[in-house]
Amino acid sequence: MTFRFLVLFCLVNLAIASPKDRVIKEDLSKEEHWKNTGDGENEHNLEYDHEAFLGKDGAKDFDGLSDEQGKSMLGLIFHKIDKDGNNLVDEQELYNWVKQTQFKYIWDDADKQMKQNDLNRDGYVEWDEYKNSTYGYLDQNNDEHAEQYREMIARDDRRYKRADKNADGKLSREEFGSFLHPESDDDMKSIVVDETLDDIDKDKDGFISLNEYIGDLWPEEDREGEEPEWVKTERVQFTDYRDKNKDGRMDKSEVADWILPPDYDHISSEVKHLVAEADENKDGKITKEEMLDKYNLFVGSQATDFGEALKIEPREDL
Repeated sequence: MTFRFLVLFCLVNLAIASPKDRVIKEDLSKEEHWKNTGDGENEHNLEYDHEAFLGKDGAKDFDGLSDEQGKSMLGLIFHKIDKDGNNLVDEQELYNWVKQTQFKYIWDDADKQMKQNDLNRDGYVEWDEYKNSTYGYLDQNNDEHAEQYREMIARDDRRYKRADKNADGKLSREEFGSFLHPESDDDMKSIVVDETLDDIDKDKDGFISLNEYIGDLWPEEDREGEEPEWVKTERVQFTDYRDKNKDGRMDKSEVADWILPPDYDHISSEVKHLVAEADENKDGKITKEEMLDKYNLFVGSQATDFGEALKIEPREDL
């Protein structure tokens, strides 16, 4: 394994978007929730609901299921969502389910990485295990890239300590998922801000100047000819919107507003939409019959990889 591969691995592991797209987006589907029909009207796009309900990887064409078979499978999913077993799905249960489907890829990744890093197979990843598994083959004192090596270790160490919420010196599967994907954990999002500042704040004064901001988006080595229009637009974005207090630089709170923009809760909005559409007696809860009656709303006729959906276990701590 080369040092270059290690650098790439660590950059991916930082879970920060590419330099031209550092904003962390939290929409529930790659689909538009409303589609333009071409005549000035918008129509509701069921594919958005399918991906929100079953996950981005779960909502795939599944031609082998008839509607009857699909409804049978949806009934099984209903009982997985109904955690208290009262044969009613309330908004909180549906919220937990949708959130779990959205973050299933995180837990899948955490499981995969746990196998690689939990060297003593005790169900936890200790710092030395992670460090040795990730960096152990390099000599930080003699390697020509020693300084970068030490910086990456220090960066991961800081993130590790933040993810270790109970401060027991080891990461559980859930904590390790937060370590790998801090953007998915509200308690960890500040580390994404810190790491973004580390990346862009070249003079290490704790702020991002206009030149540093543009330098991140449009590096010196990529510059040829006149400044592109999109760069000019970004200069305006920085001056008019990013730098809220107009002091010519972005502080930590302004960086947070940039890469973690305040937004409504997509999951809560989708859950309210699903309940409003399916809850026929308007009691704020969904019965199994109501869910099956709205089969097309939840899974659609190109019903979906139910096998993957049935593996999902809603978590009570989300």
